[in-house]
Amino acid sequence: MTVTVKEDIPRSNRFHVGVFGRRNSGKSSLVNMLTGQQTALVSEVPGTTADAVLKNMEWPGVGAAVLVDTAGFDDEGELGRLRVERTRRVSGGVDLALLVVAGPADDATEERAWAARFKADDIPVIYVYNKTDSDHCSQAGLWSQALGGVDVIPVSARTGYGRDAVLEAVEKVYRQTDEATDLTEGLAAEGDVVVLVMPQDIQAPKGRLILPQVQTLRNLLDKHCTVLCSTADALAQTLSCLAVPPALMITDSQAFPQAEALCPAGTRLTSFSVLFARSKGDIRQFMAGARVLSALQPDARVLIAEACTHVPRQEDIGRVKLPRLLRRRFGEGLRIDIVSGNDFPEDLSDYDLVIHCGACMFTRRHVLNRLRRARACGVPVTNYGIALAALNGILERVDVGVL
Repeated sequence: MTVTVKEDIPRSNRFHVGVFGRRNSGKSSLVNMLTGQQTALVSEVPGTTADAVLKNMEWPGVGAAVLVDTAGFDDEGELGRLRVERTRRVSGGVDLALLVVAGPADDATEERAWAARFKADDIPVIYVYNKTDSDHCSQAGLWSQALGGVDVIPVSARTGYGRDAVLEAVEKVYRQTDEATDLTEGLAAEGDVVVLVMPQDIQAPKGRLILPQVQTLRNLLDKHCTVLCSTADALAQTLSCLAVPPALMITDSQAFPQAEALCPAGTRLTSFSVLFARSKGDIRQFMAGARVLSALQPDARVLIAEACTHVPRQEDIGRVKLPRLLRRRFGEGLRIDIVSGNDFPEDLSDYDLVIHCGACMFTRRHVLNRLRRARACGVPVTNYGIALAALNGILERVDVGVL
C-alpha cells in the first residue's frame, strides 16, 4: 500500500490516528514507517519526542488523515510530567489510538491504564508490537496475554514488516466510525436558494474567508444549492435582488440581530456556529445548556472554550464580545475564565456553565469527549452561536434542525 500526502484538506476534517506508548517503544520509527518519510526524529535517547508531532497524510482506504506522534507516557521529572500532560490532552482528540508496546511484557500496568482511558473516551485502540527483529514476534504473543487477550500486530519499523497489517487495521476501524459530515443536513436541499451573511471583520484574514464559511459554502455547492454571499450591512440589498425569499439564511453569530431583523417570514435562520455545533457535537446538550444560560446567577462561574489558538484581536468574540454580553445581562460579578486550544480543564466541577466555540478546528470525537467530560461533572454546555442567539433574545427564531 502507498501512502501519499495532501495538504489542502483542513486537519479538523481528517481522521486522526494517535501513536502512544512508553519512551523508546518505537513510536517515532513506526510513524516514519507508516508515512514512508522521516517525519519524526528517531533516537535511542529516551524522551526524544518532546511534544506531539502531526503529519498530514492520505491513508489507503481512509482518505485524509493526520498521524500524531506523542511523547512517551512514562516520562519522568518535572519536564517529563509536562510532556505526559501534553500527551494526555492530545489523546482526547484522536479518532483512533495506536498503542505501541515493546520489550518484555512483565509489567503492562501503564499500557492497561491508557487502554482504559481510551475506552472511557470511546476511542478505539489498535495494539502494535514494534522491534520484532530481535525476538521473531514471540513477545507480541506475551503482550497479548498481558493485555487481556487483545490482538497485537507485530511490526518491524526497520524492515517494514507488518506495515500493511497496520494500515488495513486502521481502515477497518475507520469504516466503523460515524463521523457527521453534512453541515446543512435537514436544513438545505438541492435547488434551495441560501443566503450567507458573512461580516468580513478583523478576524477574517485579508483576502481569505474563515474556515466555517468556506466549508459551509462548499457543502451547499455540493448539494447544488444557489448561494448568495453578503456582508451584514449589504443584506437588505442582497435580499431585494431575489424574486422569492431564500429557503435558508446562515449568518455569522455576531450578526444574528441584524440577520434576524431582515430574515423574511418562512425563511429558516441559523448560524455557522450552530451548524458546526450540530456536526461536531450534541445539539441537544447545547440547547439544554442554553436554558441554563438564561437562568445564570450573578455570581456564577463560566468557562469560555475556544478551539483556535489565534492571537486575540480587538472585539474578539470569545474574549471580548461574549464576556461583555454576559456581564451586561448578569452583572459584573460574573466570573469568566477563557481557555483555548487543548487547554481544557480535566475537572469542570467548579463551573456553572461551559460555552464552547463552533470547534471548526477540532474533530467531532474531540468535541464529544469534552461534552462527555462535562456530563460526568454535571456541568451544562452550550455553543457560541446558540449562546449569542439566547443573549440577543432570538433563540426561538433560530433553526437548529430536528431535535
